[in-house]
Amino acid sequence: MRFAVTLRAVALVLLLGFTWLLANSMLGGDGNSLIRMLFSGKDVIYDIEPRPRKYKCGLSAPCPPKHLAFRLTSGAANVIGPKICLEDKILVSSAKNNVGRGLNIALVNGVSGDVLEIKAFDMWVGDVSELLKFLRPLHEGTLVFVASFDDPATKLNDEARRLFEELGSTAAKELSFRDSWVFVGAKGIENKSPFEQRMKNSKSSNKYEGWPESLEMDGCIPLRAPLET
Repeated sequence: MRFAVTLRAVALVLLLGFTWLLANSMLGGDGNSLIRMLFSGKDVIYDIEPRPRKYKCGLSAPCPPKHLAFRLTSGAANVIGPKICLEDKILVSSAKNNVGRGLNIALVNGVSGDVLEIKAFDMWVGDVSELLKFLRPLHEGTLVFVASFDDPATKLNDEARRLFEELGSTAAKELSFRDSWVFVGAKGIENKSPFEQRMKNSKSSNKYEGWPESLEMDGCIPLRAPLET
């Protein structure tokens, strides 16, 4: 009895296998080759294209030693929050429930790469003085990661824009209502930051109704050497 049940099971598996091979052949697959290989006892080799390897924060290539890998994504309209990734760790995202309308900022030690503080500042109805208190006392070498969400600029005053310029921004002075903005700067930077993108809010080019498209930027930031004491 058991032998008969086993035999029927084997026959069913073989039937399903040959049905699949036949269908594969009729639909343009190389079913005949598979059948020949199965009967010849040869191993079936599938030519599968390897997936491109991804590195920290989804970068396409690894960062050099003593560099920090990062990826910034601004918010999409007022629906999808921004994201800040550093060294393959998500610092800011909707999933972490720590995003806010306006400017989402992460401060990072430029020598060790340690995260110092993460905060969001509402630039629509918030108080810009809170942002000023946050930026004024930054120590030399502190890295500043910024990703906008909804409106990054309405409450910005001249001092706030100047502070961002001192961190290496070229877009802060012209940042406007509902622009998309991602930026990485540093306290004490001598030149303008190479890590900045801005998409202007424009009715003629907006991707969403009332908002430009979301921006994404990634790269590798060199760590600073410790200051001599």
